[in-house]
Amino acid sequence: MSLSEKDARFLAENHAAAMVTVGGDGRPKLARVGVALVDGAVWSSGTQDRVRTRRLRDDPRCTLYVYDQGFAWRALETTVTILDGPDAPRLNLRLFRLMQGRPTGPLSWFGDEHDEEQFLRVMADEKRLIYQFEVERSYGLP
Repeated sequence: MSLSEKDARFLAENHAAAMVTVGGDGRPKLARVGVALVDGAVWSSGTQDRVRTRRLRDDPRCTLYVYDQGFAWRALETTVTILDGPDAPRLNLRLFRLMQGRPTGPLSWFGDEHDEEQFLRVMADEKRLIYQFEVERSYGLP
């Protein structure tokens, strides 16, 4: 399923989300994440050693709850593909430029400002990857 125009508009303006994965015991597990629409695909960032990364490798089903500062929200039922190749630092650069609204110049990372070269090095050192969400169903308010 491709994103509806309503979903795309909402995701273009709202980057705060909860990511719900399935634990080994079958229970939902939540993590707060940032998301953005990159070339029509929903992306978020993670690391190789995150528990949610391990869970997604075992079971790629995931629901995203994306919300605004009021009461509007969208739920996206998805299947996740993990993008963790050698281009992962550059993919993270694209994602964070969109989420931070900074098409050029330095990017913020945990309270520090980094030029592009430093940011790419941090992404590589942290073994960052991209979660790419294939949306299968969406619903929410409005």
